[in-house]
Amino acid sequence: MESLAASKTLMDQAYAAILDAIGNGTLRPGERLTQETVAQRLNVSRQPIHNALVVLKAQGFVRETGRRGLAVAPLDPKLFAAIYEFRSAVEPLAVRLAAARMDEAARVRGLKLIARGKAATTKRDAKALIEADMAFHFFVYERSDNTLIQETMRLYWHHLRRAMGEVLRWPRLAERVWLEHERIFNAMSAGDAARSARLMRDHVLRAYEDVKSGLEQVPPA
Repeated sequence: MESLAASKTLMDQAYAAILDAIGNGTLRPGERLTQETVAQRLNVSRQPIHNALVVLKAQGFVRETGRRGLAVAPLDPKLFAAIYEFRSAVEPLAVRLAAARMDEAARVRGLKLIARGKAATTKRDAKALIEADMAFHFFVYERSDNTLIQETMRLYWHHLRRAMGEVLRWPRLAERVWLEHERIFNAMSAGDAARSARLMRDHVLRAYEDVKSGLEQVPPA
């Protein structure tokens, strides 16, 4: 985590910095968090850190550990099962809406996202793969033109980032993911809402099986 510049939204900056550190694995499951140590690392006062940690606790990213205070929450298989159940309903709807709103500019952008994901797969760059995966799905959400889908999924993807680091490092899996993304995009480009939705649902269900397997291999915090 890097120091934060003075701002009227220090709490928002602190929240984003801590959340990013949890998402990318800089702060590991079970790692203790105190207001003093986090404030020192971010070079801010304790108050914005306190407020940020309150929000992160409510969202399930940190939890109480008795007298020791707060710690980064473990990767909870039950939570991820719930997220993927939700995704299996919401994302087919999002892509169905998106397929009806594709234009030439969206097709060009989508092709660039597919190329970006394939390049990250070739390089076996885990961080780039996660970023590209998120970018593709948010492209679908944005094309759906449904702000509730966009904002709801934004929170859940912060949880998903934590598990994806354990999964997308497998080369064959990353190749399959981007083949599925390309098929979804092609169906969207053709305006085939039904096929897009079917492919997306299958993609999400496979992704859950991958994450479930990955979490089974993660040692306890």
